[in-house]
Amino acid sequence: MRRLLALLALAAVPAATASAQLVEEVRVGLTQHNICVLDCDNAHKEQGPNVSGEIVFASPDVLDVIGSPRPYVMASVNLGGDTSFGSAGLHWNWDFADGWSFEPGIGYVIHDGELSFPFPQGDPRNDVISESKVFLGSRDLFRTSLALNRDLGDKWGAQLMFEHLSHGQILGKGRNQGIDNVGVRVIYRLGE
Repeated sequence: MRRLLALLALAAVPAATASAQLVEEVRVGLTQHNICVLDCDNAHKEQGPNVSGEIVFASPDVLDVIGSPRPYVMASVNLGGDTSFGSAGLHWNWDFADGWSFEPGIGYVIHDGELSFPFPQGDPRNDVISESKVFLGSRDLFRTSLALNRDLGDKWGAQLMFEHLSHGQILGKGRNQGIDNVGVRVIYRLGE
């Protein structure tokens, strides 16, 4: 938990120096946890919904060189007691039609899920756990996300989003089953 709080504090620093309006958006919604997109062998594990909340900050001037992405911090809590996580990263936002935008993102995640089999090799308890848990191989993961945003007025919007969590054999070794989530969120814009 301390690592997550430190991560959230670090993510807020760049935005604080860039804009008088530090926080631009607050997002809240539900995601279906661990759906079948990239790894259908795991889709029957950890199926409960997640409650997702996110704070999106103004883009600091220093990020103009890479397309002015906006920093974010977010948390996703699994209501079934399975993998919950916190993340910080960057979102790019591209308008493509009146009231519509596409938003890809990248981030860093800390989670509380299973890393690997908890019992010695050959222990039958591992078989029971492997049927219900996704093994992520590292406490640290990458988060990639894609979202479709729709304006619902000046202050409100809606979002359909997909996210993938994985260590990509970069942040960890061994098991890397990953998790895919899909959901909807309400967007509230602060400021004028």
